[in-house]
Amino acid sequence: MFSSSSSVNNIVTTEWVAQNYDSIIPVDGSWHMPNTNRNPYEEYFKTRLKNARFFGIDEIKDKTTDLPHMLPTPKEFADAVGNLGISEKDHVVVYDSIGVFSSTRVYWTFKVFGHERVSVIDGGLPKWLEEGRPVESGPIDIVSKSYKVPTLNTELVRNYDDIRKNIDNGNDSPKFEQVLDARPEPRFTGDASEPRPGLPSGHMPYSISVPFNSIIDPDTKKTLLNDDELKKLFESKNVDLEKPIVLSCGSGITATMLYTALEKIGAKKLAVYDGSWTEYAGKEGSPIVGRK
Repeated sequence: MFSSSSSVNNIVTTEWVAQNYDSIIPVDGSWHMPNTNRNPYEEYFKTRLKNARFFGIDEIKDKTTDLPHMLPTPKEFADAVGNLGISEKDHVVVYDSIGVFSSTRVYWTFKVFGHERVSVIDGGLPKWLEEGRPVESGPIDIVSKSYKVPTLNTELVRNYDDIRKNIDNGNDSPKFEQVLDARPEPRFTGDASEPRPGLPSGHMPYSISVPFNSIIDPDTKKTLLNDDELKKLFESKNVDLEKPIVLSCGSGITATMLYTALEKIGAKKLAVYDGSWTEYAGKEGSPIVGRK
């Protein structure tokens, strides 16, 4: 089994959040690509949902690797989240400053560490502001809580060896896991270069291109497609929702957007390749299709 059922919806609306504000802890999970020159913490300091905590994806991570933002240890996670005034029993509601983007990475991280009550705000801060809902700025007083050190759910995570073994098994193996790549299609095909210097573009053998922006409603540009549209999208890519699916991307952020969208439409056997393309393409001897 990959993902456990939870007593809360994985995606919640801004309206639901407004109506249930007293029973949740909002968390700003904003993160931006280095080339955008945006500082998510400074933006949080200027405009955030009332009483929101900031989860730094580039701070709460494994600092022993040169990969961008791999999962922290269970203790590192517990200490960091406890310092944000969150306990394992709290309903954490994550949002970001794009709409639905890096908030899903924070969501997945909480899920990996067994936190049951966690959701993503569909449309995030842009939708919240658009609707004129209350925000605050400036310093925030947070009273730390004790967060019990969790066990990492290995079912929800894949590493390089898992990916190589899956490729070696081949897509006709009964154990084969479908790998969906959330990077923009030109990087998948090898027609565009990777944003990280020295990293080749192209894709893993047998992987399927599902660019992360394809799950976003083109009209709102910040909320997810509805369930029927999401199902049609994955069907059009010949993805079998009943079989195991592993999500990958550039560095483990946008893969979690696909994870969250697939979970929303009922896929159960889901995992994320944490190192994603940065790790895979950076290793000598990784088979790459369309390498450029």
